[in-house]
Amino acid sequence: MTQKKPSETKPMLLTPLRLGRIFFVLAACGVGLGAFGAHALKDIRTPNQLEIWKTATLYLLVHAVAGGCLSLVAEHRQVPRSALLLFFSGSVVFAGSLYALVLTQISLLGAVTPLGGLMFISGWLTLAARLR
Repeated sequence: MTQKKPSETKPMLLTPLRLGRIFFVLAACGVGLGAFGAHALKDIRTPNQLEIWKTATLYLLVHAVAGGCLSLVAEHRQVPRSALLLFFSGSVVFAGSLYALVLTQISLLGAVTPLGGLMFISGWLTLAARLR
């Protein structure tokens, strides 16, 4: 049996604990962005745009908290790393595209949002499959 040399093993850049830190920072960003939308944007954006902002914040917070909590138990409960990565990428794509849509008013950005939603759904289904 041959052992791998240290130079042959690839370090995992996004370990569950690193992802956990990222998720908790995303949660803090969600709180800050929610407050920004409620106070700084209320007089300069339409009610529809503010609802879009709230949706981005809700989904960011839900998935940041879920991803953060799952990352805390990932090693012991064999949480699929792919689910964590899907929650992270979904947060960036879904919430990020909605925030950018409201701030820039470039409607084409709304076409990117469903990709983030698919990442969220895939993350949840990955977790469901783990429970088989």
